[in-house]
Amino acid sequence: MCSPQFSMNYVSMRMVTRSQSRGPGAGPPGSGEEAATIQRGGEASAEGRKSYHPVKRQRKAQHLNVAYEASDGEKGEGTKPLKAPSWEPQDWQQQLANIRTMRSGKDAPVDQLGAEHCYDPRVPPKVRRYQVLLSLMLSSQTKDQVTAGAMKRLQAWGLTVDSILQTDDITLGRLIYPVGFWRNKVKYIKQTSAILQQHYDGDIPTSVAELVALPGVGPKMAHLAMAVAWGTVSGIAVDTHVHRIANRLGWTKKMTKSPEETRAALEEWLPRDMWREINGLLVGFGQQICLPVRPRCQACLNQALCPAARGL
Repeated sequence: MCSPQFSMNYVSMRMVTRSQSRGPGAGPPGSGEEAATIQRGGEASAEGRKSYHPVKRQRKAQHLNVAYEASDGEKGEGTKPLKAPSWEPQDWQQQLANIRTMRSGKDAPVDQLGAEHCYDPRVPPKVRRYQVLLSLMLSSQTKDQVTAGAMKRLQAWGLTVDSILQTDDITLGRLIYPVGFWRNKVKYIKQTSAILQQHYDGDIPTSVAELVALPGVGPKMAHLAMAVAWGTVSGIAVDTHVHRIANRLGWTKKMTKSPEETRAALEEWLPRDMWREINGLLVGFGQQICLPVRPRCQACLNQALCPAARGL
């Protein structure tokens, strides 16, 4: 007869747990609810792809504090409930409602020329996703109007992975000029396109970690690519507009020094169902009213609620 202790140990050995994580080969949990979201088609499967993790950029990817939106399959038994934020800005809901009112016209450059408007809807889904990524790479330190112009010239030339790799650097430079840092972007576009061809069958990666490992792709671009190309909300996309406005409104517990610090600070308290809209909302607000220099505080509905406006 087995001892009670032996029986307990035997039962313990039989216990198993179910993993809630998604394997690296699982497809992206796209929502499919946004008009701007690109349909995956048959190319969305990650089967047969080789993960690309260059050694020299691995450290950067490891240090990203990425918050991922759980898919429907991940919201079942065993998931931890979201905790209420320990801190949130004063008057942020009224400030946000005022910004929505000021942005109701949807007439800022980002509304017509942002990444969700820069791809050719007539091409296959895999090519659309590639075009979304390239538009984001071109947009860094560049006005939306200039990025849109470069994308139109590239599309007229032939904007696919193969066509870009067959284009010489001088011609590619002429096509994207005058985007900011166009010489560096020629190099990054060529390097990234080669990686996509060799490791992703011409498609773009399905995770933030793999996207930021590509040459010339930063966290803001990666989160926007996930949202626009894959329909997945992986985090808040923070550029200079969002970074500036969040600090002016007091939406960070303390002043932040970089967009990545701002992203982490916002994700600590801003409800997840607002993560997708906040980039376009604040970018357009920053393009029209909350300008980098000489903000139009007199025309802002948040003038009485904004700490920065009271100090001007």
